[in-house]
Amino acid sequence: MGCIKPSDPVKLELYKHLFASVADEMGVTLGRTAFSPNIKERRDYSCAVFDAAARMVAQAAHIPVHLGSMPLSVQAATESVKIEPGDMVLLNDPFCGGTHLPDMTLIAPVFVDDELTFLVANRAHHADVGGMTAGSMPLSKNIIQEGLRIPPIKICSNGVLREDVLSLILANVRTPEERRGDLEAQIAANHVGALRLLELTGKYGLDEIQDYMSALREYTARMVSAAIARIPDGEYVFHDCMDDDGITDHPVAICVRILIEESRATVDFTGSSPQVTGSINAVSAITTSAIFYVFRCLVDAEIPSNAGCLEPITIILPKDSVVNASFPAAVAGGNVETSQRIVDVLLGALSQASPERIPAASCGSMSNMTIGGWDSIRERPFAYYETIAGGMGARPTSNGLHATHTHMTNTANTPIEAIETAYPLRVERYSIRRGSGGSGKFHGGDGIVRTLRALCPAEVSILSDRRHSAPYGLQGGQTGKPGRNLLLRGDEQDLLPSKVGLSVSAGDCIQMETPGGGGYGTVEQEVF
Repeated sequence: MGCIKPSDPVKLELYKHLFASVADEMGVTLGRTAFSPNIKERRDYSCAVFDAAARMVAQAAHIPVHLGSMPLSVQAATESVKIEPGDMVLLNDPFCGGTHLPDMTLIAPVFVDDELTFLVANRAHHADVGGMTAGSMPLSKNIIQEGLRIPPIKICSNGVLREDVLSLILANVRTPEERRGDLEAQIAANHVGALRLLELTGKYGLDEIQDYMSALREYTARMVSAAIARIPDGEYVFHDCMDDDGITDHPVAICVRILIEESRATVDFTGSSPQVTGSINAVSAITTSAIFYVFRCLVDAEIPSNAGCLEPITIILPKDSVVNASFPAAVAGGNVETSQRIVDVLLGALSQASPERIPAASCGSMSNMTIGGWDSIRERPFAYYETIAGGMGARPTSNGLHATHTHMTNTANTPIEAIETAYPLRVERYSIRRGSGGSGKFHGGDGIVRTLRALCPAEVSILSDRRHSAPYGLQGGQTGKPGRNLLLRGDEQDLLPSKVGLSVSAGDCIQMETPGGGGYGTVEQEVF
């Protein structure tokens, strides 16, 4: 038999799954060995495989906001540090390829015959990385207030964990034992990824592995180009607003202009608000990640998610803006809240071009809650973090789903049993928020009601949105119901802002009611 070319469709499909399986197994290792409920139970982590040029080859089906932005972290690591066999590089700096400080990225090289051949990386959200409030998601005014900022630095050297670097990190966080366990789980995940790539190379040969990595990237670029070509040429404009930045009451605009020309797209965010005082600023990696996600979703086929996805797309991001923030901007909420609104405006613009394919707005907020302090029951510090799901937007042919994480988040929930086992918290209520989805021919999904009672004094931080503005409906569908944040203290009920930090006493409850998704189509309307 002759040599099979990399364009062979059967073998191409096999390699797509082989490379993705490496990232999947990394994720299984990370989830099973992590210490914190946020990583172990919620699965707030992502894993991916890269070639030697830091181009993403494959990813597991983890967190979109992590995966689309991770290539910039890997690139920053390879440019800043001389990586040698046995090394691993750690970083979380949003201005050096990161997203926000709780997301720690760990990069490991894979050498074949003494040559850097592949890279593996994972990113995990740590429940506390220091800063002004427990959980490291504060109402900050600059990044210095948000926690420990780590540029690319070796945490493993020549196969040995650098205890001096780890000690420096652990000295600046509230839950050092948990942080050590989670970082060691990330190290283990990279070891597994590197081992599997070496096994594949030994079995199939380096030349074939690299040929198919390139072929898969080119295939993804062709498929995304074809999906863009099916959109009518033209210019599509949309804007929406964040409720506020948590410091002032002013709405924060996000504007996009998408220009479709044959098989290429230009995505221009000119007109978006300048970077703001509060923590909802998004760095360029986050905005790029949202673009990656939306255009990947336009492709009907199960294509690999890799660097080829962005090749047919030109991105224009105004400097020092809320979608391309610069140091020392506060960014804790940009990763989790602004990323969702960026998706909303991208889909809103594309709905003008392809209404039969684009859903109404989903809940539009990850509804972040952090609670931390001293656990007087277990005699140790604690830091609980969770994003609360909401309603999915109705689709052109079906209702939206209830109580689900959508778009840039893809985590599970923390089970009630895990919360009450690990933290001085009691879950008083966890239910679907009936009637919160927008009406229409197809209804938007309903949000969630989640009520947590503090069993000891604690600090609470909430970063949420869509508490004033509502998730939009499409084609005559109604908006979803905005969310609400409440403090329940005895018989009193206080409405909280969308972004707030406060102290609670033992017995106080925080209740979060998340938004529903928008509806699609009027009842009388014939929907596609």
